[in-house]
Amino acid sequence: MTTIKLDPGAALLLDALHGAGHAAYAVGGCVRDSLLGLDPHDWDLCTSARPEQVMALFGEEKCIPTGLQHGTVTVKQGGRLYETTTFRTEGAYSDGRHPDAVCFVPDVREDLARRDFTINAMAYSAEEGLIDPFGGRDDLAAHLVRAVGEPERRFEEDALRILRLYRFAARFGFAIDPATGAAARALGPHLDCVSAERIQEELLKLLAAPRPGSYLEPAVLAVILPELEPEKQPERFAELCRTIDRIEPTAENVPARLAALLCPLGEAGARKALRKLKCSNALTDEVTALVGEGAGSFLLGHESGHSIARPIACGNRVPPQRTVLGETPGTPNTTLTVQAKRLLGRYELPTIQRLTALCSARHPEQAGALAALRAEAEQLTAENACCRVSQLAVNGRDLMAAGVRPGPGLRQVLNALLEAVITGQTPNEKDALLAAAAQFSAS
Repeated sequence: MTTIKLDPGAALLLDALHGAGHAAYAVGGCVRDSLLGLDPHDWDLCTSARPEQVMALFGEEKCIPTGLQHGTVTVKQGGRLYETTTFRTEGAYSDGRHPDAVCFVPDVREDLARRDFTINAMAYSAEEGLIDPFGGRDDLAAHLVRAVGEPERRFEEDALRILRLYRFAARFGFAIDPATGAAARALGPHLDCVSAERIQEELLKLLAAPRPGSYLEPAVLAVILPELEPEKQPERFAELCRTIDRIEPTAENVPARLAALLCPLGEAGARKALRKLKCSNALTDEVTALVGEGAGSFLLGHESGHSIARPIACGNRVPPQRTVLGETPGTPNTTLTVQAKRLLGRYELPTIQRLTALCSARHPEQAGALAALRAEAEQLTAENACCRVSQLAVNGRDLMAAGVRPGPGLRQVLNALLEAVITGQTPNEKDALLAAAAQFSAS
C-alpha cells in the first residue's frame, strides 16, 4: 500500500473525523506533491461530514465558514489553516466559472470525478492508502497532465482550467495529454468569460515555472493577449519564448519574464495590456519601465568591455547653461560606477536586478557586462552611495542659508551637485558641496 507522510495538523484532523465516524482524506495537490517527493504548501481535506458536522466537531472558535454553500470549512490547527470540504458533485456551469449547484455525496470517488486533472484527483488516508480512480499516479510517473474524464467537459465547466493545464505542465516539466491539449486549444475562446484577475493570477504562476516558454500556447495566448499576435508571427513568438526561458526562474524575476513577453508591444502597448489584465499599479509601472528599457538601446559597445548603454541619466542632468566644474554639457560618462549610480537614481535595486536579467536574456552576448553592472549596483546599494538628491550631504535649506535663491534655480543647483557627486568631481561632503554650489551660483 502506498504511504504518504501526513502533515501533523492534517493527521490530527483526519483522526478526529475518523473517530467521529466520518470518512476523511487528504486530497488534491498535497497528495500529488507528496507522491512527487515535494513538501506540500497546503493540505486540503475532504470528508463525508457535512459542514455543520465539521464545525460541531472542531468548535466554532477553530472554524471559518469560508464556503458553506460549497461545503467548505477552514479549520485552524497548530497555527495552520486546513480547507475541509464535504464530498460533492457539481451541476452545470452556466457562467463557465462556478457550478450552478452542488450536491453532497457519500463517496470520495464521486468527489474526485469532478476535479480538473488526474494528478489532482487523488485522495489519501492512513487507513485506506491512496484512492486513485483515474490513474493520477501513473500519469505522475509518465510526466503527463491529463484531464479527468472528457477534457471538453472539464474546460467548459471552468475555462480557467485551460490556463491551469499549461501552468501545471510548466511547473513540473510534464507533457500534455494530446486529447487534453487539443480540447484546450479548441476551447481557448472560452477564456473570454473568465475574469481578468483570475487570468492574471494563472499567467503569473505560469511565468514562475522553470521553463514556461514551451508552455505558452499560441492559440491560448491569442485569446488573453491578442496584441502579441503569436499565431501570425510564429518565428518572433518562438524567439520571445526562448528569451523568457533564459531569465532565471525565481519569484523575483516574474516581472522581468512578463516584460520579456510584452516587449514587442512597446511601453504604451504593454501598459494597456497590463491594465486589461487588472495588474496592480506597482506591477504595471515596473513592467512598463522594464519594457521601455529592455526594448530600447540599453546596450552599446564600449571599449572597456563593460558595454553600458545610452546614458540612463534620469532627470539628474547638469543644467544646460553650465556644469559644475566646466565639463561639456550632455557628455555621458560611461564608466561602470557612474552608469550604476544613474540607474540607482531612477530605480530601486530589485528593479535593476530584473532589468539586467531581462537585457541579458535579450542580448546573451552582453551577459557578462550586465552582470558587472548588476554587481556594481548591489555594491553601491550596500555602501549607501549617493545616487539621488535626497542622499546629498546638503539640502535646499542648506543652500538657501549659503545664499542660493529659492525657486527653480535651487533645484538646478541640487541636480548639478548630484551630477558632480555621481561623476566623482565632488565628494558628498557638506563643505565641498557648498563650495561647489557657490561656484555654480556665481557663474
